Amino acid sequence: MALNDISLQIHPGEICCFLGTSGSGKSTLLNIMAGLEKPTKGTIAIRGKQIEKMSEKEITRFRQKNIGFIFQSYNLLPALTALENVSLPLTFRGIPKKIREQMALEMLEAVGLKKHVAHKPSQMSGGQQQRVGIARAFVSKPPIIFADEPTGNLDSKTTEEIMSLMLRMAREYEQTLILVTHDRSIAEFADRIVYILDGNIEKVEEKSLIKAEEQE
Repeated sequence: MALNDISLQIHPGEICCFLGTSGSGKSTLLNIMAGLEKPTKGTIAIRGKQIEKMSEKEITRFRQKNIGFIFQSYNLLPALTALENVSLPLTFRGIPKKIREQMALEMLEAVGLKKHVAHKPSQMSGGQQQRVGIARAFVSKPPIIFADEPTGNLDSKTTEEIMSLMLRMAREYEQTLILVTHDRSIAEFADRIVYILDGNIEKVEEKSLIKAEEQE
């Protein structure tokens, strides 16, 4: 899906949701924002850096330091335990094994998986696997978290638990959380909803303004 004349600023600490149907361009937008794809024109600036001008090596290093990812399909390595999956991003940052395992353990406890640290993905439910994915994204406390349909494979009860968990952690660590979803109920968790249609921003809703209007 081609993107057309997209112009948007996301503020530090904001929880922003891109909402649109399948094929609307929202996942393409997320991939470009995260440096996974390069735009044919235009600028993507993150923390003062124009990432579209970076080499693959530079953008990989930039993502390791600044960005965490949460995926719909969990993207856990099946041969690794929960502890090993969560500590993986710390390995790339050169953190010693003892320290990264302690950090991963603390994060797994924070997402309610203290008893599952030695379990592999096949031994866990979908909700538990997504909690591991969240712990992995947050473990290095990157300033920005991208979440692509993070609850797409979960039931409604687990969805609410996972969304509440992500929001609590993002607020606690003062991180920017950028969500992509087709589900309006997920979008309701955000501070701002950006509607994407046919590669364009159709409209933007500031949730704080909506709530103020509802109270009047």
